[in-house]
Amino acid sequence: MAAGRTGRPAHLLEKDIWVVWALSAIYGSPLADKLTFKGGTSLSKVYKIIDRFSEDIVLTYNIRELVPDLLQGGNPIPVSARQEKKITSAVRARLPEWIAGSVKPVFEDSLVSSRAQAEFRVDGKDSEKLIIDYRAVKTGTGYAAASIQLEFGARATGEPNSRHKVDCDIAPVIEGIEFPAATPLVMAAERTFWEKATAAHVYSLQGRLRGERYSRHWYDLAAMATTGHAARAAGNHQLAISVAEHKSVFFAEKDAHGSKVDYFKAVAGGLQLVPVGAAMAALENDYAAMLKDGLLALHQPSFNEIMGKCRAIQDEVNHKARA
Repeated sequence: MAAGRTGRPAHLLEKDIWVVWALSAIYGSPLADKLTFKGGTSLSKVYKIIDRFSEDIVLTYNIRELVPDLLQGGNPIPVSARQEKKITSAVRARLPEWIAGSVKPVFEDSLVSSRAQAEFRVDGKDSEKLIIDYRAVKTGTGYAAASIQLEFGARATGEPNSRHKVDCDIAPVIEGIEFPAATPLVMAAERTFWEKATAAHVYSLQGRLRGERYSRHWYDLAAMATTGHAARAAGNHQLAISVAEHKSVFFAEKDAHGSKVDYFKAVAGGLQLVPVGAAMAALENDYAAMLKDGLLALHQPSFNEIMGKCRAIQDEVNHKARA
């Protein structure tokens, strides 16, 4: 019944409850003022920009909280390569300890009080992820697993941000049951646009994808164009510069020819959102898998529609930057 009313498959409605439960646990704890909720799930759950079911929870732990001793005058941007290396090294050492010692206990306590059934494990190359494996009642194709991935970063402030209410997708259509709810501190959608746009720019220049489930970023960018958020982000050049500055220091990348990716050039009229060749084919295949598992509830634009919108965004953003 709920699946029919919401347009979401039952296994995704179940997973959404766990997403909100996780946010409720975090933002009902002493960690609430130190973490900023961002990424595609914030676009879906908070801003209602995208119709895509987004399953991962991306959180920024304020850099001023984790490595205050390494910042000059509280400035979150390193003034030298040497300082960046010290900060990055410290984050890689301290963040996993903080996740294990401060974050994991929050979920363990919440699990006991809610009488839910799940297991927790730390994952990721730098142990920067906390995975919640829950006992699923419903299953899909396997594209969306019965787990919630919380990915933590700590090399930014998470600003600009503000508080927003988040509810379960199933809550409006089922009466008499109390579902989880949360009020997270959420990154501004316009900054999320620039973070996704510069990420897509890197992938386009590299000509390859680093794994599966990447097509969601292009879908999100296309959706943000429809709601006007892309246009507002394109008009906020200072925000674009801020993202370019941060990524140039902490997320330096090289293109397919081995040259350093110039983020400042990207936001100054050189943005590329549309990949070519094998990267485009991989993106299309991943998008087809996303559709098959029901992650788009109602409107399901074709892959060509999405890439057409991204090309239009690219042209508009570049035109505004050069004007």
